[in-house]
Amino acid sequence: MSNSHIFMKSGFPRAPLQNGMGRYVCQLQRLTLKYCKSYGASKGMRDYLENSLLDYAKANPGVAVYVKPRRHRTPVIVAEYLNGERQWLPCANRPHEEIIKWMELLRQQNSDSSAVRWRKLWHTDVPSIQGVWTPFTHRNPQLNLTVFPDEALREPVERPKSATEIVLEMLERRKLE
Repeated sequence: MSNSHIFMKSGFPRAPLQNGMGRYVCQLQRLTLKYCKSYGASKGMRDYLENSLLDYAKANPGVAVYVKPRRHRTPVIVAEYLNGERQWLPCANRPHEEIIKWMELLRQQNSDSSAVRWRKLWHTDVPSIQGVWTPFTHRNPQLNLTVFPDEALREPVERPKSATEIVLEMLERRKLE
């Protein structure tokens, strides 16, 4: 077993259950934009602050946005979520348009739960090297693009004759005799 999981967080999922059942609750609580006023790698962040930050703040009133200038440091976006998770996104030398896309992504996701090693309720000393089996493992990939029902994929079904059909055939033979 590899040790690639040593430095990862370990735990159970803490995503909000049934979010959106009554109403949707945005999980992003706070955004902190850190940048340098003179550093060259912060140019995209400065452009974002000048041109798009007010539009983002007006469109998302539930998200607190903090702007923090720092001298001679690379720009960073820090996202804090309702479940207590923090996500750091370095933005050095990123253009203004890319920062807009990253801000939307941070707003739409729950947290950085992809970097969590999930605990399981079972353990094995000899893990499978073949991966996880799903019902779609050995299916034809052409089925992904098919609109059902499709007559071309229908295979002729050869089923055994039922008892009723056998009796009817026997009656037909007697009538012919």
